[in-house]
Amino acid sequence: MHYHVYHPIDVVNGKGTRCSLFVSGCEHECRGCYNQSTWRVDSGHVYDQTLEDQIIADLNDSRIIRKGLSLSGGDPLHPANVSAVLQLVQRVKAECHGKDIWLWTGYQLNDLSVLQQQVIEHVDALIDGKYEQQFADPSLKWRGSSNQQIHCFNEQIEV
Repeated sequence: MHYHVYHPIDVVNGKGTRCSLFVSGCEHECRGCYNQSTWRVDSGHVYDQTLEDQIIADLNDSRIIRKGLSLSGGDPLHPANVSAVLQLVQRVKAECHGKDIWLWTGYQLNDLSVLQQQVIEHVDALIDGKYEQQFADPSLKWRGSSNQQIHCFNEQIEV
C-alpha cells in the first residue's frame, strides 16, 4: 500500500482531535474530486511497519487526547489497500483502548467484498458513496455530496 500524507494531529476529518491517514489508490475517479493526486495506487510514499507503529504510538500518546483514526484517500477499501488497512484497524482496536475509526470510501456498504466487509467490522463511522459533483453541498457535515451516506456502527460516538 502507498499513502499520500499522514497527519498525527487533525481536527477536520472526523469528530475531535484525530490521526488521519490518506492512502493512495482510487478506481472511482470522481469528477470534481479534490484529491486527484491520490488516484494512482503507486503514488505518494510506501506504507510500512514503521508508519503503522507510529500511528499506534500517536493514538496512545497521552500528551494529546485523540478520539481516534480517520482513513481517507484515495480509497482505503481499494483492492490494493484493503489488506494493509485491515491489519491497521485490527491493531487500533486491539492496542488503542477507546479510540474510534472513521473511514471514507467511494464504494457503497451494500456492495462491499468479503475482505472489505472485514475492515468495516472494525470501523465505527463509515462515509460511503462516490463524490457526485452535481450533488455537491459544502454545508454537509463529513461528506462532500448529498448522495453519500454516513453509517454509524457505534452508539457511543456522535457523528
